[in-house]
Amino acid sequence: MACNLHLSAQNQVLTLAQAVNLARDHSQSSLLAETRKENRYWQWRTYRSDFLPSLNVTGTLPDFNRSFTPVTQPDGTTEFQPVAVNNSDVMLALSQNIGMTGGTVFASSMVNRFDDFDNDVTRFSGSPFFIGISQPLFGFNQLKWDKLIEPLRYEESLKSYVEELELISIETTERFFEMLLAQTTLEISRKNVASNDTILRIGQGRYSLGNIAENELLQLELNLLNSNQQVAQSSLDLETARLRLTTYIGMTGGQLFSLVIPDVFPEFVIDEAVALGEARRNRQQAVAFKRQLLEAERDVAEARGTNGLNANLFATFGFSSRGSDLGDVYQDPEDQQQLRIGFDIPILDWGKQKSIVKTAEANQKLVSYSVAQDEINFDQQVLTLVRQFEVLRQRLEVSRKADEIGERKYEISKNRYLIGRISITDLNLALQDKDRAKGDYIEALRDFWTAYYEIRRLTLYDFEQNTTLFFDGTE
Repeated sequence: MACNLHLSAQNQVLTLAQAVNLARDHSQSSLLAETRKENRYWQWRTYRSDFLPSLNVTGTLPDFNRSFTPVTQPDGTTEFQPVAVNNSDVMLALSQNIGMTGGTVFASSMVNRFDDFDNDVTRFSGSPFFIGISQPLFGFNQLKWDKLIEPLRYEESLKSYVEELELISIETTERFFEMLLAQTTLEISRKNVASNDTILRIGQGRYSLGNIAENELLQLELNLLNSNQQVAQSSLDLETARLRLTTYIGMTGGQLFSLVIPDVFPEFVIDEAVALGEARRNRQQAVAFKRQLLEAERDVAEARGTNGLNANLFATFGFSSRGSDLGDVYQDPEDQQQLRIGFDIPILDWGKQKSIVKTAEANQKLVSYSVAQDEINFDQQVLTLVRQFEVLRQRLEVSRKADEIGERKYEISKNRYLIGRISITDLNLALQDKDRAKGDYIEALRDFWTAYYEIRRLTLYDFEQNTTLFFDGTE
């Protein structure tokens, strides 16, 4: 869904905050992030449904069979007799998984109907009510591990969504300053054209009076040509950067606008301990560490539970009856019980069971070591960026001051050149210093704001507002 940003005729400008908000709400990246979050939400709902009661109706209506079936005669011979029968059944079952044990309890009601069309016979049988349990013994309990892992996986997805939004902010910031640098370069180039044109006209007058040499006049003409060429190139760069920005943030309509230099900076100070604590508490990677360790532990339990002694208990108790009418099934039913225990004991597997378990245990160690190293890298990344952020803030102040000095220095140099106090070489050097200082200032702004959103992504914490960016969306 694209957004057509309507800018007033008096204020056709776009700020960094506006661009970031547009991208977070309307960009294709934000739509993909939202879709991934929704997908994970329904996976979470699927997991939760495993722990809720389930009511189902199953049956066969009809199961008709017309054929010949072999019938043994009194003299021992076999005759194929025609049959035309129908078997129908329907069952209503309520079941509930037991997370603690991995078993299932259920309650059901079932009725069967048999029709023999050749002999015009109809019979009914069924169980008006019976309850039962199906319970694995000594085996792997998938539900137990799902209950430990799936909440972490869902929490991880929610935090990952917030991190994706901050990544969108970072990408928008990069494209914003790409356009801002092109816009600033074009403005500088146009000013340089006007300034060089003025200087050239004055130089032509001074040349006609014999006050400057021809090579200096030629240098003035070359400066004007170069500045005109720079205007053409900067115009192309600006349109390219504008298209990249508007395409990413979801703007349509082709409306021209300019960018505002974000020269008002947040004044907060980031404490390293606070940043590290918030990162460990909020970021999805911290949750992923816990999940990975649990999954490795689960794999060991699964290897042990599925490759050793396996047994299953199945037991039911209820009532059953039969009759020529449906009502007979529900009158004076008799007790019905069933108990079955099945088992599977490996006797000789040539070390296969041991190898599977040892592989899972070795993998658990590998995951544990990898997570420990990732945690160290994770902490180092946060601390490094926090320290860099303060350096970038200082660099920003220096760059801003250098930009102001460069502007004043060039104006002074231009005036001194016009009165013949300095050479054209000194004037060109002052022009280059001015343009370079402006570019350095824009780059310092870009690095500062990129780091600002990167810190938000790494910690999921807004240090400017002192609030957590992540919210717990579990139900």
